Amino acid sequence: MTFRIAQISDTHLSGEKSFFVGNFECVARTAIAARPDLVINTGDISLDGANNPSDLSEAARLHRIFDLPVRSVPGNHDVGDSPEIPNSKESPINAARREAFVSIFGNDWWSLDVPGWRLIALNAQLFGSGLSAEADQLSFIEQTVAEADQRKIALFIHKPLFDESDSEDVLGGRFLPPASRRQLWGAFGGRRPALIASGHVHQYRSIESDCGRCVWAPSTAYFIPDSRQPRYGLKQVGFVMHELQESGGHQSRFVQAAGAADFNIADFPNAYAKH
Repeated sequence: MTFRIAQISDTHLSGEKSFFVGNFECVARTAIAARPDLVINTGDISLDGANNPSDLSEAARLHRIFDLPVRSVPGNHDVGDSPEIPNSKESPINAARREAFVSIFGNDWWSLDVPGWRLIALNAQLFGSGLSAEADQLSFIEQTVAEADQRKIALFIHKPLFDESDSEDVLGGRFLPPASRRQLWGAFGGRRPALIASGHVHQYRSIESDCGRCVWAPSTAYFIPDSRQPRYGLKQVGFVMHELQESGGHQSRFVQAAGAADFNIADFPNAYAKH
């Protein structure tokens, strides 16, 4: 048996600034036509839900287009970013921002068992936050990993854990901070995921790392030009289809959405202007 997951990410949806809604609808229609068993949005669901909760509400409404099970985890645009990031221009995560997300989208961390696999989805921004929910999430990870038994683990999280190697120690906004990654692995104990699926970078990439297969989902909204961000993989709007076999095998592939435009965020200077 094969369990199929359509991973969408970085949808950046808003009612007030609906620049990227058309692309989202194109991606959604393409994903629906493929009939996956589950759709997962790996964060930055909203354009600026951390500061404008109406973006969260509108993003949730737009996700009703799916006639399929949908689950999600938050990104920095949804709940604020980790306070560990130096010189960050992002709003920091706090309890109120997190609670606003949870009230609309449900739990910001969760697990789901499918044949041969345990899916574990986490709130990347909680690591290092100092919120009481940080300790609760770590306890959840410890218990959920320990009880996975012989199932393979697929981890879904907004930020990639690193560029190419777990040994990297670079602190910045693009990847999970090193201290946060050590927290994560401490909770995992001796186990590691077979698949780590993330978003955030607005590029598709699939590499084999020292911690398992790392797959980055592109944005459904736009790409970030090379002048602002290094090119790690494919800068193109779309989504990722994961196929998890009951035997433990897995494949992931980029899917281009019919009708979606490859928008460059540089062409939308008002997207992140103050509301």
